[in-house]
Amino acid sequence: MTNWKKKFIIIWTGQLFSILSSSIAQFALVLWISLETGSAEVLSFATIAALLPQALLGPFAGVFVDRWNRKWTMIGADSFVALCSGIIALLFYLETIELWQIYILLALRSIGGAFHTPAMKSSIPLLAPESELMRIAGVNQAIQSICSIGGPALGAVLLLSFDMSIVMLLDVAGAFIACTALLFVFIPNPKKENVSAKSVLKDMTEGFHVIMKNKGISRLMIIEVLVTFFIMPIVALMPLMTLHNFSGTAYQVSLIEVLFGIGMLGGGILLGIWNPKMRKVVLIGYSYFLIGVTIALCGVLPKDGYILFAVLTVLQGLTVPFFSGPFTTLMQTQFKPKYLGRVFALFDSVSLFPSIIGLFATSFFADSLGIANIFLYCGIATVLAAVWMMTIPSIRSLEKN
Repeated sequence: MTNWKKKFIIIWTGQLFSILSSSIAQFALVLWISLETGSAEVLSFATIAALLPQALLGPFAGVFVDRWNRKWTMIGADSFVALCSGIIALLFYLETIELWQIYILLALRSIGGAFHTPAMKSSIPLLAPESELMRIAGVNQAIQSICSIGGPALGAVLLLSFDMSIVMLLDVAGAFIACTALLFVFIPNPKKENVSAKSVLKDMTEGFHVIMKNKGISRLMIIEVLVTFFIMPIVALMPLMTLHNFSGTAYQVSLIEVLFGIGMLGGGILLGIWNPKMRKVVLIGYSYFLIGVTIALCGVLPKDGYILFAVLTVLQGLTVPFFSGPFTTLMQTQFKPKYLGRVFALFDSVSLFPSIIGLFATSFFADSLGIANIFLYCGIATVLAAVWMMTIPSIRSLEKN
């Protein structure tokens, strides 16, 4: 815990460049696909390609995150993602890019995320005092928000002003900066053991049993999975909502993304400064309810309701840190550090599968039901999930024990 603030400043500096460049590249790709095809199905399949490998590999990746050096795991994962972005840049430069190639490379990038995300989340409790974890979650969310603001704005400008190859090379540069920053930080690791095929399966099963023993957190995970199931289609369809329902332009698509980021930035800063002492499960429940209401309201807006859509988008962004931050903090404090790689990887994997199913369903029903109706139905379902959550005794008593 010595000099933990200095360590996080170094880590956050590298992550800021990495996440920002990835946000720019990701939004530029989404916008390129939206402009080229205008298809909800194609956009959903691209999102699925970026999620499926992480969902499949997550449980296995978590075992190795707990066994390997976590710093070098993050560096290796970032480097692999940079390699994939470099290949995409080359294909755009050669003007030979096709949708199936984008799907494959997005899937390969997802493999890097399967290792990087649990390695980063499981390292935080080893670097900072427990009392500061909520504040750190707020700062992490603020960094994500800054990138959510800058990424779409810069992504739209760069896509319309330069070649996509330049945009993807920025992602390579961002990963290089993040890897360099990690070299200057010492990250402790749990005790390592010899790895065999049999022990990997045993450790993966052990991680599952550790989660299930904690009834409160395991049931809260189920609610989080449900909420993610209903929110992921909204995230994927946001560009098409602007383009189709409000007859928006590419710049208006990027403006919505920027406003969502501004909301998240405000929420992340507030969470980091405030460090609320109220029970985390209560904060999560209220936040789920509010974001569900705002999503549902987006679905009933008239064709000329773009301004109201923008306002509701800000409110959605403001709400996100107040359920993601407390949820991550609960995960980090409810389990021993030696299990955290497996816990985060297993949860991320389990939560992604329903999201992928939701995206598949959305890709087939968006055209027949209408994108606005998808927003309405998913918003109502999120509200019901929030109400159900607060009726479960083990969740309500989670922080009382």
